[in-house]
Amino acid sequence: MSRSSVLKIVTPVDSTTYATVQIATSEQVQAAVERATKAQKAWKKVPVKERVEMGRRFLQALQSRKDELAKELTMQMGRPLRYTPGEINGTQERGTYMLDVAEEALQDVEINDPNLQGKFKRFIRKEPVGVVLIIAPWNYPYLSSLNGVLPSILAGNSVILKHSSQTPLCGERFAQAWTEAGLPVDVFQCIHMSHADTESLVANPLVNYVNFTGSVEGGHRIQEAASKKFIATGLELGGKDPAYVRPDCDLKYTVETLVDGSFFNSGQCCCAIERIYVHADIYDEFVKLFVEETKNYRLGNPLEPETTLGPMVKAKAADFVRDQIAEAVSQGAKTHIDTALFPADKPGTPYMAPQVLTEVTHKMRVMTEESFGPVIGIMKVASDEEAIQWMNDSEFGLSASIWTKDADAALRIGDQIETGTWFMNRCDYLDPALAWVGVKDSGRGCTLSKFGYDQVTRLKSFHLKLVTA
Repeated sequence: MSRSSVLKIVTPVDSTTYATVQIATSEQVQAAVERATKAQKAWKKVPVKERVEMGRRFLQALQSRKDELAKELTMQMGRPLRYTPGEINGTQERGTYMLDVAEEALQDVEINDPNLQGKFKRFIRKEPVGVVLIIAPWNYPYLSSLNGVLPSILAGNSVILKHSSQTPLCGERFAQAWTEAGLPVDVFQCIHMSHADTESLVANPLVNYVNFTGSVEGGHRIQEAASKKFIATGLELGGKDPAYVRPDCDLKYTVETLVDGSFFNSGQCCCAIERIYVHADIYDEFVKLFVEETKNYRLGNPLEPETTLGPMVKAKAADFVRDQIAEAVSQGAKTHIDTALFPADKPGTPYMAPQVLTEVTHKMRVMTEESFGPVIGIMKVASDEEAIQWMNDSEFGLSASIWTKDADAALRIGDQIETGTWFMNRCDYLDPALAWVGVKDSGRGCTLSKFGYDQVTRLKSFHLKLVTA
């Protein structure tokens, strides 16, 4: 029998151990998936309407602890406390939409033919796939988990949630909320497990679908582990999301929104703005205003109310971004932020000042490789056509945005951009009514919207001949 171990959660706030959780043994993981399989057989018989009501109680249970969860979230991953309650509110908003559309999304699809009326009954049913494994990230631990957990359970599946080793307590809070909601035992389980056991669970014949949010490398490992089974995997991977600023934009609004889209959560978001292309006619003014706005951030202890930029998740992550910046500067890029303006910025720690770069090219890693940190590169372009070329010059395709007053131009250009979501005058936002998808190395599959339910169900056709004479 394998031995259990303890996981230490090291907070980026002060690099101390914030909490510990117990890692399950291989035997415990196997027992969990067996229980999930048994629980799902009963759960799928519960009417969708009752599942939805249980989902509403789950959201209420989370919301009732908003302040407690917000502080705990700040301590686990470093986002300023002034912002973390917003994630709990967002979870409520997103979850409510998915609950509201569940019955319609999961209902039988009737096939009606007047010529066969009374002779045949034909319909397509959306059956739950079975046991769903969800591997969730640390950067938006409640929102990202909800994307897979709630639709899976509403569709009649059982769920095993393996949360990030940085934010495992968020998984435990989900489990507590489901228990309070009255969910039957083992329909939802949060299991802390090793990477090896996680890969084994992906390959386990009792797991019927895997939802993974993480790196491209991690996505390949999930796909490889699942390759000996004929199951689907939903993979939300990296991003290098571009923005194109046209001369006819609302400049003040555009600057303020793109600064926030670049640096909120210290840039640690799959759909954060990571590269900006600005038309030559307004380039100089845009850069000037963007730099001024960036200087308004306050880097520091995320528990302090005046802090608007907290530490990155780990010193290693901050070092990665610093290396990208240093390499770009050595290749000719120009920095616009004096890090001395941010006294908390200290190399070798997670505390990192934001940085704005110009004179960047696509030969620099900072414009092609996911940064996942508080740095932005800004390039000048001469036309829509040039902007389209550069926006598509990427291995990623999660979201992209255009900043203009011309909706027709936005649609025309958007049709040419290789991306999962196209925004006009907005960025870094997941609308629960729209399908959240990626192309290229940003992954595959879909969460959110009524189409998100299609990922965690399988179609079963019913063909009944009513008259035999």
